[in-house]
Amino acid sequence: MSAGGHPTEIAILAYPRAQSAAIHGLTDLFVEASRISRRLAGDAKAPPALRVTHWRPSSDGSDLELSFDTHPGRPSRPAVVIAPPTLAGPPIPETIRPFARWMRERHDKGATLCSICGGTFVLAESGLLNNRAATTHWGYAEELARLYPEIHVDGDKLIVEDGDIISSGGIMSWTDVGLKLIDRFLGSAVMLATARFFLIDTAGREQRFYSTFSPKLDHGDEAVLKVQHWLQKEDGHQATLAAMALHAGLEERTFLRRFRKATGLNPTEYSQRLRIGKARELLELTNRTIDQVAWAVGYDDPGSFRKTFHKLIGLKPGDYRKRFSVTPSAS
Repeated sequence: MSAGGHPTEIAILAYPRAQSAAIHGLTDLFVEASRISRRLAGDAKAPPALRVTHWRPSSDGSDLELSFDTHPGRPSRPAVVIAPPTLAGPPIPETIRPFARWMRERHDKGATLCSICGGTFVLAESGLLNNRAATTHWGYAEELARLYPEIHVDGDKLIVEDGDIISSGGIMSWTDVGLKLIDRFLGSAVMLATARFFLIDTAGREQRFYSTFSPKLDHGDEAVLKVQHWLQKEDGHQATLAAMALHAGLEERTFLRRFRKATGLNPTEYSQRLRIGKARELLELTNRTIDQVAWAVGYDDPGSFRKTFHKLIGLKPGDYRKRFSVTPSAS
């Protein structure tokens, strides 16, 4: 509840390509949290704690207009503005500028800004993320960094909370952002009760648990591409610098320079990601022991495999298997 007894307003932006399911899902989440807040307080007649509004482009496209309000008739002063996720790829900059400007104006008046998945592009267009850390869907992270180079993009994080600005990654991370806001405005008891009602897992997650390695293949360097195809067939096995340079037909120093320029990784990092990707498949789909998985993907030292897996994925191999295995008897 905001000062003066009025509900805390949460504004959700219906920008082009915004996911309707997330807009309505967030609305349901906040409405239910208000109801749970009243129930836990023992006062069914208490005024609502949260107000949800939706905003769309005005008829001339120059500003935004109110399109939905859970508690109409009151002046609008959002405490939070949310740019929800997208499904059809990142939004086109020209179509989101009115929304970005609106977010900046509300931020100037004290609103906390949140972005989810592709919604981070809307927030980025406002300029408010310059020289700050942010995340987006792991598949969009490279494009976000290219379009907005002044942002410190961390595609591994599910949520980056920086006081007045919160960004999140995957499409379904709107549930995480929603619960975080409920916790902030209504407290942990209401947040946990809301999570239980919607069957939302509140345990800490990271995007890298789910993201897959997507190597750059459109760089135009045929010698490097030849090595990449070879490594893919070998799953990173036998990936010594000498073997890769020989396969590319290049001197080692020249190959190393061109490989890093083309892929953004050195050959060792690249082959590690391929091998760990194969290890994930084996952990998900087989009952092989961790040591057997390590040996299968080319690690002579299972301890080294465990450290590398944890570093890249954020979970130990055994914990990853418990979370993602599709083989019931896996252990």
